[in-house]
Amino acid sequence: MMRKMMIVLALAGMSGAGLSGPVLAQAVETNVKTADYEFAYRYPAAAARIPGLKAWLEKDKTAIRAKTARDGAAGRREAKQSGFPYRRYSYEKTWKVVTETPRFLSLSGDSYDYTGGAHGTPASSALLWDKAKARRLDTTSVFASLPALQGAIRADYCSKLKAEQRRRTEGSPSSMNICPPLKDLTLLLGSSSGRAIDRIGLIADPYVAGSYAEGAYEVTLPVTQAVLGVVKPEYRGAFAVRR
Repeated sequence: MMRKMMIVLALAGMSGAGLSGPVLAQAVETNVKTADYEFAYRYPAAAARIPGLKAWLEKDKTAIRAKTARDGAAGRREAKQSGFPYRRYSYEKTWKVVTETPRFLSLSGDSYDYTGGAHGTPASSALLWDKAKARRLDTTSVFASLPALQGAIRADYCSKLKAEQRRRTEGSPSSMNICPPLKDLTLLLGSSSGRAIDRIGLIADPYVAGSYAEGAYEVTLPVTQAVLGVVKPEYRGAFAVRR
């Protein structure tokens, strides 16, 4: 399974700063293996200790496992009917802490879905828990709009992405070497101090900004004055310009 640890580490910084007292909850890991499918789902203790968030993650886990079981059973039947060997379906998802601030718990998700083909499908996801309102948010929802945020970061993002594309392809041109719009990326929110969000992580999954062989492209940008200006007023106090 493809891992996306670098961007999480880059965004996290001193993510534990400001926490106090014992953390009683433990990380949760579920592993299932049957004749039809394999399934794994993990999330950290920081998420398990928040009842509302834990409930959402458990619901997500149950729904994905049920779908994987249905798809695996169907794939096994189809393989038998066609006279082909069955390649067991599998799904794996791991949530990791990007950062925790007084206002937010920011998580990144890595998943890998295999349904019998030449290779599986890796994907990234993001989750933001608003501790002040006790609710789950889309990371993009704290900004005035996607176009506004894209306008604030696009030049810096495209520049950093292009440099990494050239490095991986050794300068060779590719029809995939494009700068994708924000709507096609996974947006992570990070912090260098654990006090305020001052970093933005952008993940382009395989086929979004490059070929499957090139893997995911990960870019980390600082929160600038321009970015801070497009944060919704109700969340602006939870952000800071990266110095």
